[in-house]
Amino acid sequence: MGESLVELRDIEFSYGDRPILKGISLILLKGEKIGLTGPVGAGKTTLAEIVMGFVKPTRGKVIFKGREMVSEEDFHELRRAIGYVFQDADDQLFCPTVFEDIAFGPLNLGLRGRDLEDRVNAILSLLNISYLKDRVTYKLSGGEKRLVSIGAVLAMEPEGLILDEPLNGLDERFSARVEEIIMGLNKTMIIISHDLSFLRRVARRIFKLEGGRLEELHI
Repeated sequence: MGESLVELRDIEFSYGDRPILKGISLILLKGEKIGLTGPVGAGKTTLAEIVMGFVKPTRGKVIFKGREMVSEEDFHELRRAIGYVFQDADDQLFCPTVFEDIAFGPLNLGLRGRDLEDRVNAILSLLNISYLKDRVTYKLSGGEKRLVSIGAVLAMEPEGLILDEPLNGLDERFSARVEEIIMGLNKTMIIISHDLSFLRRVARRIFKLEGGRLEELHI
């Protein structure tokens, strides 16, 4: 067994008196890609948000690189290492242009001048979207926004990624492009999707979340 990046131990979560997650445990090893599927409302996004520290579990622990995440400062460190790609790209993109959206994270980390421009250009080139560099973000198509939202996260040079329904709303061409990008990235990932055939192609292991429980599917 390899070294773990993130471990969940007995995670429970309830909305009011309605239990959503009932003792979820999961180990995400460095370098592996895990698929997460399940019916609408099962708690897949909630589980991802607990990993990121956006939501606090009712019970249980989030372990990052062998250390329990407790404080906001702890989770700030985790978020530097794990990038979160939201289901709706519009929740992630808020700058006037594509360049500025991709530059936003590195800029906040202190990158400036030529180093910043080189970082953004490298991401644009990696995703084959250099032609979008000076485009107004809100005028992009859904598929273009998805690629830019992935680029904005990759620009932070994270060790791992959580992608929440990355094919959501995409046509066949952009779905194929996003799948190609995921398969080409040498990063630890949790990929949330209803599309089981897609997960079979991109993930090493697949888990189904239903009824508050996590079950590994044998693929």
